[in-house]
Amino acid sequence: MTKSQCIPLRSTFTLPERVNDGNAVKTARTIPPILAICCLLILIITVTGQGQDSDNQSGSKDYQANLGAWVVNDCMRIHDIGNIQFGISNFGRIGTGMKPFTDCYTGAAVPRAEFPRGSNTAYLYTGAIWVGAIVRSDTLVSCGADFDTKGLEFHSDQPLIHRSIINPDSPLAWDAVSEQDFEAIYTDTFTRDVPYLFRDPIAQRSHAPLNIEITQRSFAWSYPYTEDFVIIEFTIRNIGVELLNDTYVGVYMDHDVHVAGAQVTTVPPDPGRKGITAGFDDITGFIPTYPDPFSPCDFEDTVGIAWTIDNDGDPNINNDLVVPSVTGIRFMGDEFDLDRLSYNWWVWNYNNRFDYGPQWRQHTRTLGHGLGTPYGDINKYFLMSNLEWDFPQPYTYYVNYYPTDWTSVGDWFTAYMLSMGGDCQYLLSLGPFDLKPGDEITLPVAYVGGEEVFSDPMIFERNLGNRFRPDLYLNELDFSDLIHNSMTAARIYDNPGIDTDGDGYKGEFYFCVLDSVLVGQEWVYTIVDTFYYKGDGVPDLKGSAPPPAPDIWVSPSIGGLRVRFNGYRSETTRDLFSSQIDFEGYKVYVGRDNRASSYSLVTSYDLNNYDKMIFNPYLHPQAMFELQDNPFSLEELLCLYGEGAEPCQDIDFDILSYTASSPYVHPQFPESLFYFVKHDFNQSRLGQDTDIRKLYPHEPLPDRSKPLTEDQLTDDGYVKYYEYEIIVNGLLPTLSYYVAVTAFDFGSPVAGLNPLESSKSLNATEAHPVGSESELTGALDKIYVYPNPYRIDQNYRDQGFEGRMREDRPNDRVRQITFANLPPKCTIRVFSLDGDLVREIIHDSEYNDPNSRHATWDLITRNTQITVSGLYYWTVEDDQGRVQIGKLVILM
Repeated sequence: MTKSQCIPLRSTFTLPERVNDGNAVKTARTIPPILAICCLLILIITVTGQGQDSDNQSGSKDYQANLGAWVVNDCMRIHDIGNIQFGISNFGRIGTGMKPFTDCYTGAAVPRAEFPRGSNTAYLYTGAIWVGAIVRSDTLVSCGADFDTKGLEFHSDQPLIHRSIINPDSPLAWDAVSEQDFEAIYTDTFTRDVPYLFRDPIAQRSHAPLNIEITQRSFAWSYPYTEDFVIIEFTIRNIGVELLNDTYVGVYMDHDVHVAGAQVTTVPPDPGRKGITAGFDDITGFIPTYPDPFSPCDFEDTVGIAWTIDNDGDPNINNDLVVPSVTGIRFMGDEFDLDRLSYNWWVWNYNNRFDYGPQWRQHTRTLGHGLGTPYGDINKYFLMSNLEWDFPQPYTYYVNYYPTDWTSVGDWFTAYMLSMGGDCQYLLSLGPFDLKPGDEITLPVAYVGGEEVFSDPMIFERNLGNRFRPDLYLNELDFSDLIHNSMTAARIYDNPGIDTDGDGYKGEFYFCVLDSVLVGQEWVYTIVDTFYYKGDGVPDLKGSAPPPAPDIWVSPSIGGLRVRFNGYRSETTRDLFSSQIDFEGYKVYVGRDNRASSYSLVTSYDLNNYDKMIFNPYLHPQAMFELQDNPFSLEELLCLYGEGAEPCQDIDFDILSYTASSPYVHPQFPESLFYFVKHDFNQSRLGQDTDIRKLYPHEPLPDRSKPLTEDQLTDDGYVKYYEYEIIVNGLLPTLSYYVAVTAFDFGSPVAGLNPLESSKSLNATEAHPVGSESELTGALDKIYVYPNPYRIDQNYRDQGFEGRMREDRPNDRVRQITFANLPPKCTIRVFSLDGDLVREIIHDSEYNDPNSRHATWDLITRNTQITVSGLYYWTVEDDQGRVQIGKLVILM
């Protein structure tokens, strides 16, 4: 493989000087509000109603839904272990597009990039890989998806492979890298004659393949510092016989940020909505470099991330921001270079008059429809290879009025409306590369989320709504979380300062001067630190991880839940990055649903250890002590600093009596000053400081050099020494609860990592407390139904009794009546007064299932109709033929 030489063409958009002139600014701001509203309505009508003005009707997002039949062996899996959840396919696409997908293994509905987890938001309509090259004299591009095709150009003859490091003993752990790996292999060699509307509109042909094979591997983690991104690695191999000249690889993204469940092409019903329409009011931009948050001194690091946000965060009627976050895509790895990166955005429209994307004036061309959306391979390749960084979308109006190097929209109101938001799409591409037959190239990207871009709900209104100040609008947005997560993803993919292949090269670095003194007429550096900001070019895909979550079992108790957990893996697994056993403790949580924000901490357990704070005269005068070591146990500190003939037995040595104002002075090294603090709460006395207790308190610690004996194991095969339990009381037997037990470590002071905690979602278990002794013994007690009567005017959803984790569904699809005190195996039937069967529910649970005594009915009949008001009878028949009968009133 050889790299072609190229000269980058750049314009990091700068406002003309006259923009800062008072008159010019005044002119830009004197657009009457009523005129702006009229323009807004015109643009919406244009977007939704002028399809007949274009011959390329296949650009319709609704029209794409009809193309699903052309996809071969299509499979989509859900990346859902972290804080950003979306679908990834085996045909070159991420995100679902218009056609809904279900996970081809679990059957779960694929979300449109919900971020953060449980927020009921959608940050991605669809995205895909594009690969373009010159083959002899032809220009060819293969796409996973775009605005006028639906995965027609890549196909796979095998499903996605799933791997995971969560359980090292599982077959899924073989060759696993992250907590959730997916691997797919697909090619662009599948061709067929497609209908006219799906052909290349410029070349007037069906898909012409490059003859490439792509191995796609994606990696996700649940750790706090890695949960906001997913790394996707594309290895592109030339499997044909022709040289692929000037190959470019791009990622196409169409975000359409909105509340999950909202119609993309209609105005949301929320009366507090201040934007344009769902999916038609997005804003995009590009960040090439940013101050490195990991650096101890000022250093501008390369980022190259393209992003999309909702223009105002969708404030609702209470001015609460519904979609205040941002997601974006970036390249990483050894091939990533800003000088070979192109960022092009456009706002798609049926009407070519309003279809616009920035183009460098020197080489402006119509892209088959307008100046924006690239139709056909030749126009797609033009954007992939133009080496432009387009200006941020809010500046579109200024480009129309002031001389710049960019092609303008043409009419002022379209430019003004596009500056406020639109159905923006973008392409981030890298190249060129030459691929000979058999050659391959690996390019990793990261799909990254960042929270709280909007600091208040009036940023849009203040700067783009009532007035037009795009510079202030962008300056008030906070992309720091997106940038931090983006840089973390790059560091995880290729660890800076780590010589992975053993050739002596650790990556790129710089010297950071921390202190200097003036000697004569020259400053002399006294403290200089070497800081690695880039890896050695060999992928690591490795970072510090929390201990594995314990295995847990939950069973009901009267008015509570009994939680048993085993921490063998939590307490014995070495961190992949530090190779240390860094286990620190456990935390027990209970919540009404499985969203992170719903959990409350019940209790915790952590080791009895201490941090040693060491004096550093070069730090700030207000904070001259720093943490440099891992925590010390009490025994370790006594042996180090205790006095007398047997310092390890010096019970008079008071660790916590030393403070920053009165530190410990080492007797042999008086310049060495330090003091000690508890590393955590030091709730280490099981059953006393914490409600967690050992199930086998007298079981000795196993000798890991010897095989385990049968008497060291529980009946179900777990190591007794690591068995714990806690009884969580004070819970209502009529409600279901989620229980999670996490494990956390003590962090890495040397690497600057805070303590890491396993995700609550890894072992979250739903369970119902019981209300009587008979429910525990399994005796056939009196079955009851609640709420009874069911009254629609009681707003059960607002009270949290139904519809939890189902915010995307209407009220009539989340209704719930619960049957309690059930036998584990039984049949529930609901009848009308006339004796007609309304619904039959088969309840088939194991006895030890924490939900075996409960079942729910969604008030939908066996004919999939909504139940009407009335008096109903119900029967419950257990597996021995015993029957109970009751009445139920429903008031709709």
